[in-house]
Amino acid sequence: MKKQSLLNSTFRVLRFLFIVFLGYLVYKSLFAEILTRKIHIFLYIFLWLFSSYLMIPFINKLMTGRYLPDYFIGRSRTSDGLLGDPINLAFIGSETELEELFIEAGWTKAEPLSLQSSFHMVTASVFGKSYPSAPVSSLFLFNKKQDMAFEKEIENNPRRRHHIRFWQTPDNWYLPGGRKADWLGAATYDKKVGFSVFTGQVTHKINSDVDQERDFVLETLKQSNQSISVEVVEHFTTSYHGRNGGGDEIFTDGALPFIKQKHNKESRKMV
Repeated sequence: MKKQSLLNSTFRVLRFLFIVFLGYLVYKSLFAEILTRKIHIFLYIFLWLFSSYLMIPFINKLMTGRYLPDYFIGRSRTSDGLLGDPINLAFIGSETELEELFIEAGWTKAEPLSLQSSFHMVTASVFGKSYPSAPVSSLFLFNKKQDMAFEKEIENNPRRRHHIRFWQTPDNWYLPGGRKADWLGAATYDKKVGFSVFTGQVTHKINSDVDQERDFVLETLKQSNQSISVEVVEHFTTSYHGRNGGGDEIFTDGALPFIKQKHNKESRKMV
């Protein structure tokens, strides 16, 4: 483990040095003369925006579309096709039941991502203003973005929040091993806003312990007035360490809880 960690650290340092060297070559070959005209800051901003939001996403999408499998492997995907957050929750029930369950447990439904909600999100994050229904970025499963998302804001600031995305599974679709679920979820904790080490874009940085966030979600459901049953399937996927589409480290034990709302009001909660 220590050897692997040392190799990863060495790789990150070499990658950083390569990016610096590449930037220097671009500077010398294209901008050396122009930068003496006191407009270098604008060119740096343009180069960053062009590479981070156009060129790198285009290259990622081209490569992932060819080399990453387009079937369920327990991970969501970014719009660029990179592997996103792991799937760590399953729900059996209707859309209405899912929404009522999380609202009753104190979660807020996230607004759809749009130009207006994105601008509201940016201003709220910069000025530290509360935005409990702030939108979440789009991640994809079954070739579609999340159908709904819920969140819990921390200290009245959208920079830090608990949140979970849900995708409705296709008709007559089975999980590995033959199990069925109506909804699959990816729960993570946004700890701050920063730059993606994969794309250079400004994005939320998540806590690496996604199992802790999965267990937090279950605890909030347990403390609500809803009657639910939870079956935790240990080692549903292989436990692993990895990175999500933003470059954040993640690790999981591979367990997958199956949540079901119990319609018998007299039945006791089982978590």
